[in-house]
Amino acid sequence: MAELLDGKLLSTKIKEDLKLKAAEFEAKYCRKITLAVILVGENPASCVYVKNKIKAAEFIGIKSLSFSLPENTEEKDVEDLINNLARDKSVDGILVQLPLPKHLDEEKILALIPPEKDVDGFTAENVGNATLFKDCVNSCTPAGIMYMLKSINVPLSGKHAVIIGRSNIVGKPIALMLLKENCTVTVCHSKTVDLKSITKQADILVVAMGKAKFVTSDMVKDGAIVIDVGINRTETGLCGDVDFETVKDKASYITPVPGGVGPMTIAMLMYNAYTCALRRENV
Repeated sequence: MAELLDGKLLSTKIKEDLKLKAAEFEAKYCRKITLAVILVGENPASCVYVKNKIKAAEFIGIKSLSFSLPENTEEKDVEDLINNLARDKSVDGILVQLPLPKHLDEEKILALIPPEKDVDGFTAENVGNATLFKDCVNSCTPAGIMYMLKSINVPLSGKHAVIIGRSNIVGKPIALMLLKENCTVTVCHSKTVDLKSITKQADILVVAMGKAKFVTSDMVKDGAIVIDVGINRTETGLCGDVDFETVKDKASYITPVPGGVGPMTIAMLMYNAYTCALRRENV
């Protein structure tokens, strides 16, 4: 029976620590850490995520500036808003909630965020520095996964890590982070041939593909660490990309859905806001 990697518990510890750090920051620099959050449209999932991010910021003592724009907002208006926030010396971090409405150029809009205010770690400069294993703002979900892995004190060096999914938000950056820890990394995707034969080799299996309960016990190596990034809404409620009930008896550690990677993503976003604020104070 696998041990649970409890994202709620870990994220609470991170946020409590950040609450103290944010108070120290405010006392030293006579200002609050400030995070600007931009939401375009009314995607239900995005609205929930933004609400949770603002709630976490309030708990920690980070000032949040919330900008909710209509679905049909013109690209120039979004660009103008980001440019204004980029110039605003009181703003430490800028977050554009994804996905954006289809008529907006996501890549172009994200490129307007200064790297030093890029709390999501999505700008080309931060991604490039991550590729080179240089200091950067790391993407939140992969950073949360790494925090979870390190919390169980299992040596990562030499482990075979298999990732299902090659997105810019999870798959690619977590591959880089695991490489940095000297794992042997295999990235699988929709064109991978004989997926099961590869996943069964994984000491660490990270699943981020968006298909409910896709990974079953016959795809998992005995004693593997299984990280389920997926969150799918089904008739019976929320579930991950991993068939939790069957895989939990085969893995050594496993993340639940909900309550696993999700809370860690928000905690690491808050950590990024804090580190961006420190860097802007030349710390």
